[in-house]
Amino acid sequence: MSSEVRSCTPLGSSHAWTLYRGELADGRRFFAKVAEGHAEALDSEAAGLRWLAEVPGGADVPEVLAAADGGVLVMEQVHERGATAAAADDLGRRLATTHRAGAEAFGASWPGWLATLPLDNTPGRAWPEWYARRRLLPYLRDAHDRGFLDSGDVAQLERVLARVDDLAGPDEPPARIHGDLWDGNVLWGRDGAVLIDPAAHGGHRETDLAMLELFGAPHLERILAAYHEAFPLADGRRDRVPLHQLHPLLAHVCLFGRSYRTPLLDAARRLL
Repeated sequence: MSSEVRSCTPLGSSHAWTLYRGELADGRRFFAKVAEGHAEALDSEAAGLRWLAEVPGGADVPEVLAAADGGVLVMEQVHERGATAAAADDLGRRLATTHRAGAEAFGASWPGWLATLPLDNTPGRAWPEWYARRRLLPYLRDAHDRGFLDSGDVAQLERVLARVDDLAGPDEPPARIHGDLWDGNVLWGRDGAVLIDPAAHGGHRETDLAMLELFGAPHLERILAAYHEAFPLADGRRDRVPLHQLHPLLAHVCLFGRSYRTPLLDAARRLL
């Protein structure tokens, strides 16, 4: 960061980091996270932001102003204005451009994190096997070990895992995805949508869309329609949405407990 800090205001905490906002001496406003634990998660976030930002015409992300080992991440502040239909159309097109940029493999060259949960980014070539092994199984074991899922729940999800090759649909090359694209990670700025807090990696492009659908988003149908027009989706996507939602739902079970057990099992039942 090439400018001194003029002001800095604490905003409280989220997960394992303390949040701040402030202004630099050159007038730029910033948003910062300082780790109280899991400092490596902020290193992963910085790597993901920079990787997503490489795509010309892709989805906007905050500029990383500074990132330091030990858990400090400083980004440009997003000035929110609210969602509009035009901004939703633009997000759909830009997200398609980001996905088209692709990745060398499923996974990433840096360790992954989803909030305070580690993500195994070990690269792989076949998405169904990679998704089951690197995204679903670790969290399934963790949720059971924490007592949030019982043996019957695990057996139901294991039946889905046994069918993952059939459920996954047509083969797709690795897409450059945000990886945690729920509505809270979409800020509607004055120049359009800005995507924050990524768990970026090479993944399946339908994962980002399914995450947007999981908790809803303003003008969701316009986002999806603009995306499909720019980068048509394979037939049967609607049937695959629950498969892509299993990982975020498992993560929510691990982070927040049994309150997310029912939607997780409902998603599994829709696949069986």
